[in-house]
Amino acid sequence: MNEFEYTIKDENGVHARPAGLIVKQAQTYDFDVNIECNGKTASLKKLLALMGMGIKKGDTVKVSAQSGKDISELKKFFEKNL
Repeated sequence: MNEFEYTIKDENGVHARPAGLIVKQAQTYDFDVNIECNGKTASLKKLLALMGMGIKKGDTVKVSAQSGKDISELKKFFEKNL
């Protein structure tokens, strides 16, 4: 799997704590991983870019790997934490 969509369920959306955890998880990959939401795109490896997107509860995000590599672990992370 090289992309997935996920609807944010966390009451506070993607705030500082989960954003930091997402960035930490994304940095384990040796390829680029991006997130799209509400017409904006950012690298999941850049904390301020991710927080600047203002992702709220109920927003659907699309996460994709630039290389076409597997990001199923990242999907599991979203399901568990957001």
